[in-house]
Amino acid sequence: MKSFNPPVRTLMGPGPSDVHPRILSAMARPTIGHLDPAFVGMMDETKEALKYAFQTENELTMPVSAPGSAGMETCFANLVEPGDKVVICINGVFGMRMQENVTRFGGEAIIVNDDWGTAVSVDKVEQALKDNADAKILAFVHAETSTGASSDAQALCKIAHENDCITIVDAVTSLGGSELRVDEWEIDAIYSGTQKCLSAMPGISPVSFNERALTKVRNRKTPVTSWFLDLNLVMGYWGEGAKRTYHHTAPVNTLYGLHESLVMLTDEGLENAWARHQSNHEILRDGLEAMGINFLVDKADRLPQLNAVFIPEGVDDAQVRATLLNDYNLEIGAGLGAYAGKVWRIGLMGHSSRKENITLCLAALKETLGK
Repeated sequence: MKSFNPPVRTLMGPGPSDVHPRILSAMARPTIGHLDPAFVGMMDETKEALKYAFQTENELTMPVSAPGSAGMETCFANLVEPGDKVVICINGVFGMRMQENVTRFGGEAIIVNDDWGTAVSVDKVEQALKDNADAKILAFVHAETSTGASSDAQALCKIAHENDCITIVDAVTSLGGSELRVDEWEIDAIYSGTQKCLSAMPGISPVSFNERALTKVRNRKTPVTSWFLDLNLVMGYWGEGAKRTYHHTAPVNTLYGLHESLVMLTDEGLENAWARHQSNHEILRDGLEAMGINFLVDKADRLPQLNAVFIPEGVDDAQVRATLLNDYNLEIGAGLGAYAGKVWRIGLMGHSSRKENITLCLAALKETLGK
């Protein structure tokens, strides 16, 4: 057995994205204890920077020590009790995962279906909430990674609150890449991941809960079924002050990386990061359309950081992606579900959202398709 030395790739798929060298360097710094006063100070800085990224003042804003899927499960495990009726919006793969969580925690899932590649229908959600007046929660994906479609989180949250529901929002692909305002849009519980637009490594899931959501957590009639994800326990470690209660051994060096990525986001400016992703999307869009490659999602609902495009007729999906990987060290993503073999998903997230990457992608695709 020998040391593993991975090939150097340019990651332009649905995630993970390229990790910035500053973040890789930060993770190589000396490991210290997860209760060390110096580390606790860094934890507090990380929480404050995550508040900035989410645009929130929620005190319960923290990174879960596991990937974005664990952030999702943190929200559902703490907020869904047996018998709770939860309206789930499905317009892609990750809405389906929300449904799976509700079912596993004993809730009743009320499904609002929209075509893959379209935004969640505000009118359909409003009707579903009227038809299910006893619903407790509305859950939806802000940025659907399987299709590149963005939904109107502000409008959906407004409708939820008008119908006495709290909201759970998937922002795994949107955080740091497109407009997201947790407090202004009155999002109650939200989760994301570090491996997309934050330019960091996989393995951490930022979450944020407001007081409306925490009231439901505090008033549960049954214990949270997951010990590791129980917010009542985790906050003893991620809470305020120098004294922390041991809950788990945090991924120390990985959190160094998240901290550095948030330093970089703060330096760039959140709105500047949103603008960079949009500007680079437009460059990629123009280049792809010039090659006759069309987008799955209508312009109004299209994510700048995740571009789902139709594979030209007669082109071998797997062969093209293999050629890009083997000949150009370039990774793009395959389609999922009904769009497997029909679309490519080209990511422009975080450190991957650079003009030189767009130039490489367009040139490599043009040469490969020309063959």
